Amino acid sequence: MKTNVKGKWALITGANRGIGYRITKFMASQGCNLVLHSRNLAHTAQVLEEVKAMGVEAYCVAAELSKPEEVNKMIAEINAKGTQIDILFNDAAVQIAYRTDYFQTPVEDYTQSFLINTIAPMMLCYAFLPKMKERGFGRIINTTSGIRNEPEQAGYSASKAALDKVTTDLAGTVDGTDVIISLADPGWCRTDLGGPSAPNDPDSVIPGIVLGAFVNDKKSGRLFGAQEFAGMTLDEALAKVSK
Repeated sequence: MKTNVKGKWALITGANRGIGYRITKFMASQGCNLVLHSRNLAHTAQVLEEVKAMGVEAYCVAAELSKPEEVNKMIAEINAKGTQIDILFNDAAVQIAYRTDYFQTPVEDYTQSFLINTIAPMMLCYAFLPKMKERGFGRIINTTSGIRNEPEQAGYSASKAALDKVTTDLAGTVDGTDVIISLADPGWCRTDLGGPSAPNDPDSVIPGIVLGAFVNDKKSGRLFGAQEFAGMTLDEALAKVSK
């Protein structure tokens, strides 16, 4: 049994490109209304037209996720519009640099990575989760990474590990309810973040990357590895999860 998202509202960070773009187009195909985030409103102008042409309601918001004051302003804007966020995809992330001489990793690799990859997503969780709990329905999907044993990317991997921890801790508070919090790992994909040498086509993340929005079994705290479901339909992927 899958969740019907038609007419619900989803906020997607980093909606204009890469994995976020795939999430955006798929959710629109399911009839889900969308709040599309990017750093600049101009970045989401094209995808906004694409999803509106698919028959859903949508609008854009902008925030630099490394600046908490901009994240708070974005939250206030969404609330001022009266939008009920039913589904939250925290997808936007940054990989600052690949440090071959990792013993010289600058502090900024950590501070910037944590602000964007950990703190901003949790600010959004804290903003919208209480209302989901009040209504008795919600889905939060935080995009993580399977990166391991690469001190060259320490800031990125540490910030994602921190996101894993706070996500699963938060998930424990709603497990057994119809507010479901999940992690999703897209795998190494050929995106702006993943680079041209990655083995996976970004289209392969569908449907695995969105499973957390459609599961309907009141189980929180799971990690969905998108590549495990590559090539499947959504219904096939949900059947695999149920087993």
